[in-house]
Amino acid sequence: MQPSTPEPIEVLLVEDDPGDELMTREAFEDNKIGNTLHVVRDGLEALDFLYRRGEYADAPVPDLVLLDLNLPKYDGRQVLEKIKSDPELTHIPVVVLTTSSAEEDILRSYKLHANAYVSKPVDLDQFIAAIRHIDDFFLTVVRLPRARRE
Repeated sequence: MQPSTPEPIEVLLVEDDPGDELMTREAFEDNKIGNTLHVVRDGLEALDFLYRRGEYADAPVPDLVLLDLNLPKYDGRQVLEKIKSDPELTHIPVVVLTTSSAEEDILRSYKLHANAYVSKPVDLDQFIAAIRHIDDFFLTVVRLPRARRE
């Protein structure tokens, strides 16, 4: 019996560093899975995307959020807190993907109900491998609630 091909998911990347965005895109493309990667560059844009406001009025509800902590406007902690305190968004898994390996950031992220915390590797190959592992885990290992496609 052949394993079934996973259905592509909508991924929201909240990342202000163009280099990290590019590496994330490359990792998704190299993994040969047709996930749709949406990118916003700050916490305010992330909330606009999630609440489908302004230019994001037609945005899909993401199945997974990859969230940097250190963002302009609203930081990642504020975005995470908003997602996990809103009954309409709380079901969306959030992976904190950040350069910080500070214990206080890790603890606070989990207290805010992050689903996972990944420190970005500095090495390009390790960074791409980390993104692939996240993608593989959330696409093939776990079952995600399917967002309502309104």
